[in-house]
Amino acid sequence: MKFKTIGIISPGDMGHVVGDVLRAGGLRVVACLDGRSPRTKALAQQAHLEDLGSVEAVVSEADAILSILVPAEAERAATAVATAMQQRGASLLYADCNAISPATTRLIGERIEAAGGRFVDASIIGPPPRRVGATRFYASGPHAGDLAALNDYGLHVIPIGERVGDASALKMCYAALTKGLTALSTELLVAAEALGITEPLQAEFRQSQSSMLAQMERGLPGMPPKARRWVGEMEEIASTFESVGLTPKILLGAADIYRFVGDTTLADRNPEDPGQPSLSDMIAQLAQHLR
Repeated sequence: MKFKTIGIISPGDMGHVVGDVLRAGGLRVVACLDGRSPRTKALAQQAHLEDLGSVEAVVSEADAILSILVPAEAERAATAVATAMQQRGASLLYADCNAISPATTRLIGERIEAAGGRFVDASIIGPPPRRVGATRFYASGPHAGDLAALNDYGLHVIPIGERVGDASALKMCYAALTKGLTALSTELLVAAEALGITEPLQAEFRQSQSSMLAQMERGLPGMPPKARRWVGEMEEIASTFESVGLTPKILLGAADIYRFVGDTTLADRNPEDPGQPSLSDMIAQLAQHLR
């Protein structure tokens, strides 16, 4: 499939970098920024994305739309696009790239297809794609191969089958490890600080878990600005696991940790802000928040 114009909903932390990659690859990339925050507008401008204002305008001009949002906004965005497609008589490819459960994905897919669109279940694994090969877009559903055409424009799309829901399921299981482990690490370190045994625990980690300690020191301080949007992702994973007969409680606990972090001023920072706190400073602030 040949693309000329791609719509990004919305050009936030991930979306604006994806848009920038596609634009650098030779595509026209558009967004709808009416009602968006000043920060989102600034990120879109930084990526040189074309603001068409409304969802309706994007639907009228785009060959495909990539939905890259917080999980709580995924259904609302799809409904707006589906309504605009019906009003404009447009037919386009809609890829939901959000961290949502297979059940939510299938619901969105049915909504898009009922409006005359072609749906792709997609999931993003990795950071914003600033480096070639660092980020994978897994895709499933009958039209996954169409999305793979974006490989010619700088993305790395990997079709994994024709079932809608498979790409989302992969994301749910993968993020259960990465973000679930981040939540567990945060909780145990805050507990150690509150219990007054941080130093001996750190000494034991250096002796027996040095690689894990290095991973925590490297990765945890960058988590608080993302904590609020990760709450919904953990809840989607919990729902996914419950749907196959497993307990949802582990990941609901992770959601509670991110909700706790999100209640602190640490979460008010943006990922691009300079002066990221050290792990010890972050844990000390979170332990103080307990009190």
